[in-house]
Amino acid sequence: MTRFESAKEIYASLGVDAEKALETLKNTVISVHCWQGDDVVGFDSRQAASGGIQTTGNYPGRAATPEELMADFDEVLKLCGGKFKLNIHASYAIFDGEKAGRNELEPKHFAKWVDYAKKRGLGIDFNPTFFSHPMVVDGLTLSSPKKEVREYWIEHGKRCLKIAEYFADELGQPCLINYWMPDGLKDYPADRQGPRQRMKESLDEIFSIPYDKTRVIPTLESKVFGIGVEAYTVGSAEFCLSYSLKNGITPLVDNGHYHPTEMVSDKISSLLLFSDKLALHVTRPMRWDSDHVVSYDDETREMMKECVRCGLDKVLIATDYFDASINRISAWVTGIHNVQKALLYALLEPACHKELQDRSDFTSLMACQELYKIMPIGDIWNEFLRREGREANYLPEIGRYEKEVLSKR
Repeated sequence: MTRFESAKEIYASLGVDAEKALETLKNTVISVHCWQGDDVVGFDSRQAASGGIQTTGNYPGRAATPEELMADFDEVLKLCGGKFKLNIHASYAIFDGEKAGRNELEPKHFAKWVDYAKKRGLGIDFNPTFFSHPMVVDGLTLSSPKKEVREYWIEHGKRCLKIAEYFADELGQPCLINYWMPDGLKDYPADRQGPRQRMKESLDEIFSIPYDKTRVIPTLESKVFGIGVEAYTVGSAEFCLSYSLKNGITPLVDNGHYHPTEMVSDKISSLLLFSDKLALHVTRPMRWDSDHVVSYDDETREMMKECVRCGLDKVLIATDYFDASINRISAWVTGIHNVQKALLYALLEPACHKELQDRSDFTSLMACQELYKIMPIGDIWNEFLRREGREANYLPEIGRYEKEVLSKR
């Protein structure tokens, strides 16, 4: 008997079908962010990162061209099993000849990404880029008191909706388009409502243009604060959730974008009572939104358990982190694997846990939950990798790629 067969029998004794869990894991799509490979630099500007975000570290081998970033993502796909989408920002537009401003972007500026995705059977998710640009004036975009600044970014938001529709048309998969604006102030404001009123009106104008809601899924993402905008963030959790639910926009929760004692795992069930779908960005905050590589930790497992309990068909899962202090390919792969391991852990949860809670047998529930923590999930995970033709120890391949590719850049 193999270790997998033994583990499968152990889970079966608790009423858990490991084969069903593996099949579900294999077919659950995870949207993987492109910006881990180049430190959120993009290709449309050489301006330093702004909008309260910062990438730390200077590990050799950062992708500096579209071709390098695509090659690095191919290496990630080579090391990860399952189904994926590619998540890109508008700042990753690829220009052949003269560049276009962000208020001038067209589908043709992303044609090479579509070609790339088609050849690999990937869908694409999208993000307007409201940061790292000269038209971010005094830390503000859609909420700026300057009309010309607002108009620039409103046009950007509209054009990105059409680009998202282009992705959906070309790739035959719905495109999630995520609006995150880093607007905020460093110190306490004299007027909190004014900027939020302007942001609301700007978003209303963006979403007033026609688009196919069966193929384009707009989301709105909040944030607590960032570097240089510590005191006040226009797009707070309350603002973004209220706007989303009132206007039929899918809420997006990033587990690094809340106060340190808030847990996104506790928000999922509530939000799905009032919204048909929920988008989830998985990261690892370290005291604040530091976007560390996702770990197989308690909160990641709790989030995935809530996704499974509430219905995986209702949750759009994506990764979002950027670490330049270690090998970027390894950071990508480690984070993806940990999201998938946490999801597998959730899929292997015995149904009897809920039954015990409903019977108010909290003594048995605690004992069973503690036993569940040390069940042989590793053997089930290794079987998933084996079936997908992937190695559990991916470091030798990453070392080879670093020596032959990254070190020569």
